[in-house]
Amino acid sequence: MKGLVIKNTGSWYTVLTDDGPTVDCKIKGNFRLRGIRSTNPVAVGDRVDIILQPTANGQQQTGFITEIEDRRNYIIRKSINLSKQSHILAANVDQAVLVITVSKPETSTTFIDRFLASAEAYRVPVILVFNKTDLLNEDEQRYQQLMIQLYQTIGYECRAISAQTGDGVDALHELLEGKITLLSGNSGVGKSTLINRLIPHANLRTADISDAHQTGMHTTTFSEMIPLAVDGSPVDTPSWLIDTPGIKGFGTFDMEREELTSYFKEIFEFSKQCRFSDCTHTHEPGCAVLKAVEGHYIAQSRYQSYLSMLDDKDENKYREAF
Repeated sequence: MKGLVIKNTGSWYTVLTDDGPTVDCKIKGNFRLRGIRSTNPVAVGDRVDIILQPTANGQQQTGFITEIEDRRNYIIRKSINLSKQSHILAANVDQAVLVITVSKPETSTTFIDRFLASAEAYRVPVILVFNKTDLLNEDEQRYQQLMIQLYQTIGYECRAISAQTGDGVDALHELLEGKITLLSGNSGVGKSTLINRLIPHANLRTADISDAHQTGMHTTTFSEMIPLAVDGSPVDTPSWLIDTPGIKGFGTFDMEREELTSYFKEIFEFSKQCRFSDCTHTHEPGCAVLKAVEGHYIAQSRYQSYLSMLDDKDENKYREAF
């Protein structure tokens, strides 16, 4: 029997079978992804094979996942707990929405750039959604506009919304229809509020921001695929939102230094003009990237993110809140 993993609680997986019903499943035996050391060998969005076995009382059946179909892509980050293992946020997605806030809490450009680079590595388009526009003062509004201009210039779709008031949400809804969309971001940026606005029947729990540190508190504790509402009602539709727990850091996983340039769109374009084909863009003579940074054709924040990721071979670095 085949199906789609729509929920992962850590030990149990809910699989929507091709026949219609959902089945709660466990992993059969010592199941591990080929070539990937992951804290979650099965991810939301995976297509899987399952078998059913009756329980002791014979009244119910327990599902066991026996095989994962080849993934067309996934979004992956370093595990918080184990330096040489990964955590897969979701698999087989059409696009990702990264929810950002410039205040309450502030999303760092380094976090944004790390997420974008990881998405570029697996050719996952990203929409940057700047939330909580209703809470911004004039200085924060100007800063947000500068960030939007920066990422739009690079080539990323950007939207400014207020999930609380609904401003801009309808236009965002149109970008999600007919697609499987991963929704991610720091804790506290309003993902649950946004999902409740997009999908009224979801009724996700929300939480206030910690006053002491202006950081978010986790409300989502597991990953789940939620069917996108059409006209306010859930229907049988290929449109899905994948809700994931808020994350504080985004350590990149399994990226080679020589590949990193290609995951920064504007740096890659200027790198074609470098004198040396193996230029690291850090010190080499005739480096077109360094010249572009000096000339403000590449934003200093983006270049610093690139340098930060070059240093990721330091196995302790991922523990920081990027």
